This record gives sequence, structure tokens and C-alpha cells, in this order.
Amino acid sequence: MRVEEALLLRLFFGEGDKHKGKPLYKYIVELCREKGIAGATVFRGVLGYGKSSVIHGGGVLRLSSDLPIVVEVIDSEDKIREILPELSSLVKDRIVTLERVRVIRLD
Repeated sequence: MRVEEALLLRLFFGEGDKHKGKPLYKYIVELCREKGIAGATVFRGVLGYGKSSVIHGGGVLRLSSDLPIVVEVIDSEDKIREILPELSSLVKDRIVTLERVRVIRLD
């Protein structure tokens, strides 16, 4: 077992957000893969709100809605800090969090 220090970056935005005609969450994951980032995962929220205090969520009578999206990106501090400016510009005026984590590798 090995324990390594890493950074976990979380990006919060809406499912309806797009970049270059593509869902923003998909664009971000593809960008991270191209840049050699260790991992990126997309989570779709059931309910949430942000700066506008407008609650976003799905309902029985709604066919589509702007559900909350969280993208988690994890890698070494150097790699995260390298891609952070580009990712932050994609989610301008949204919430971005960064925290130190320990990655446990069970070899």
C-alpha cells in the first residue's frame, strides 16, 4: 500500500452549460484526458442551487431541467495547478473548490 499526496479540484455548474457546442462536463473530461490528468468524474445532482439561489432539480412533470453538475478532477499538485487556469475560465462565475487529499494505492 502506498499513500500519495494529491489535489482534488471540484467544479460546480449546470447540466445545460455548454462550451463550443458540447456539454461543458464532457468538454472538461475530454480536456483533462488530453492533458494527461490522472482522473476526472462527473456527478449529476438531484437538487441544488448556487449564487442565484434558484433551485435546480428534476421533477416528475419535467422532461428536462438544468440539473446541478459536479466534476471532480484529481492529480498531483503540479498537474492540477497547471490546468487550473484553463478549467477556471470555463466555469467563470461558478464555484470551484480545491483541497489536498491522500490517494491510497493498493498494489
